[in-house]
Amino acid sequence: MPFLSRRSRAAVLAAASAALVAATLPADPVPLGIGDPLFPHLGNPGYDVLAYDIGLTYKGRNDEPLDAVTTIDARTTEPLDRINLDFTRGTVRSVAVNGLRAGFETAGEDLVVRPAGRIPAGVPLRITVRHTSDPTGEQDSGGWVRTADGLAMANQADAGHRVFPSNDHPADKAYFTFRVTAPNDRTVVANGVPTGRSRNGDSTTWTYRTEHPMATELAQVSIGASTVVRRTGPHGLPVRDVVPTADRDRVETWLKRTPAQLEWMEKQVGRYPFENYGILVADTETGFELETQTLSLFEKRLFTDTRFPAWYVESVMVHELAHQWFGDSVSPQSWSDLWLNEGHATWYEARYTEDHMDAPLEARMRNAYIRSDTWRAAGGPPARPAAPKPGQKISLFRPVVYDGSALVLYALRQEIGHGAFDRLERLWVHKHRDSNAATADFVRLASQVAGRDLTAFFDGWLYGTKTPPMPGHPDWRSTAPAAS
Repeated sequence: MPFLSRRSRAAVLAAASAALVAATLPADPVPLGIGDPLFPHLGNPGYDVLAYDIGLTYKGRNDEPLDAVTTIDARTTEPLDRINLDFTRGTVRSVAVNGLRAGFETAGEDLVVRPAGRIPAGVPLRITVRHTSDPTGEQDSGGWVRTADGLAMANQADAGHRVFPSNDHPADKAYFTFRVTAPNDRTVVANGVPTGRSRNGDSTTWTYRTEHPMATELAQVSIGASTVVRRTGPHGLPVRDVVPTADRDRVETWLKRTPAQLEWMEKQVGRYPFENYGILVADTETGFELETQTLSLFEKRLFTDTRFPAWYVESVMVHELAHQWFGDSVSPQSWSDLWLNEGHATWYEARYTEDHMDAPLEARMRNAYIRSDTWRAAGGPPARPAAPKPGQKISLFRPVVYDGSALVLYALRQEIGHGAFDRLERLWVHKHRDSNAATADFVRLASQVAGRDLTAFFDGWLYGTKTPPMPGHPDWRSTAPAAS
């Protein structure tokens, strides 16, 4: 991202301020969106976010709001009389736009900002919001996750704006800086690399910055009584794990496997796409693990509950690791493209267990094929998933987007051959690194690699209510869903 010098930025902002013109605003603010079919009010039109600078002050209790300042650097893409930000679960104290105080109101889960005048298209936009960030809401709704010793984040799919004001849609990726102040007895770790730490009396401010753009749903800040365990991955890649200090030795048997898992993934699809990687072990119960960029979130019990078999624990680790390529580096253009994230992560999880744990991929895919029609009836086809249930956003993550979508990739490999499939996977993550891509992009690239139009093939596999015949396995049958 280009950074203007302080003098140049001031000149641009001054010119933009001089260009503001008075405008008559609609009577009532309304929540907006960018047209995502699954989350109609997520994201906002009219601007492109370039960077977030998020300051948080944690006072030692995870049941009270944090003081926060969020600064958003963006560029307008159309003239704006009002600026909608996604934000809820916090108190807004003030808003400034390009250095000038602005009015604000709320509408649904939007913070609607009223700048001093109309802002033209194509100019820099700096929005500074002073607010609180409240971790006391329901754990299963996402955003802040309270742990035994502090906080972590779980923002997927639409919960980043429950922590900080944002354009909370993966289509608008940006660079992030986190400045987090916490008591001296807590360790703070966030996405990216550390760029500073300063102690002031009984508190310390930790600063982290991402070296690659990131979707809001992948933001991560861990505050806790933690130890950072460092090791080295392939090509000297820094690997840092964040673990409760009391459990460091207990979980080491699992975490030390990450470098080898990284090597295996690189053999499949190419170099790891980010500046570092690691696992955040959180003493909490969310019911899921999450691929937050460079620092995947895992519940502690996955590594400490002996009822989980070894093959399962390691396959989950690889699933979240694979997301760093599929979902994090290459992010979905809309949430209907979720199958590209979860289908690929499930695919490499299954491939890894086949290579390391004597779990044949074909057997798993045949089992998925049997259930595929039932999954499609319950949740929609892979690339046209049904909307999540009201108040249950996590219900979007259904079997059809996991094994049901990995089944699409298996069918594609059967159709075009192993060699072409492997070339496609490498090209996909290389071509769309640090950006967004849609299902249509995948279909187009697959057709190019195969040397023939695969549109009809993908139409059936991605959008059909019934599962198409499996290439190479004409005897496979999918069980029709039971009549209601």
